[in-house]
Amino acid sequence: MKRKMQCHVQPREIAVPRDVKVQEEIQNYLEALDSYPARVAKEPGITFQQHLSRIATSQDLRTGARTRR
Repeated sequence: MKRKMQCHVQPREIAVPRDVKVQEEIQNYLEALDSYPARVAKEPGITFQQHLSRIATSQDLRTGARTRR
């Protein structure tokens, strides 16, 4: 017997409209561009992608904390 495929939707995708998510991604990128030189001075081996990823993760944690209240 075949199992039904269940569609899994992330709760955040339901709660946050697409344009808000795009704006957050743009802000994360601009913040990463601005702060990357200082970060490289402290941690020379870090790539821009790693730095951006950490900023995005930090933003997700802050946003997630706000949307759950």
